Amino acid sequence: MLFRKDIEPRCAYCARGGVINEREVACPRKGVVAAEYHCRRFQYDPLKRVPPRPVKLKTANLSEEDFTL
Repeated sequence: MLFRKDIEPRCAYCARGGVINEREVACPRKGVVAAEYHCRRFQYDPLKRVPPRPVKLKTANLSEEDFTL
């Protein structure tokens, strides 16, 4: 998931930007911008992107019969 080709560009995970806080990024070209912003100089850095958390298994509706063959 980190190395997908269809990542939506965002300054939050641009190689050129430096994260100030969760809502702002310091861009060397544009200055302080919103994390959702992006410009044409966007360069993806997969190490800056935090993937979404996996979905938890809902075990409340499961019984022993569900696990027998």
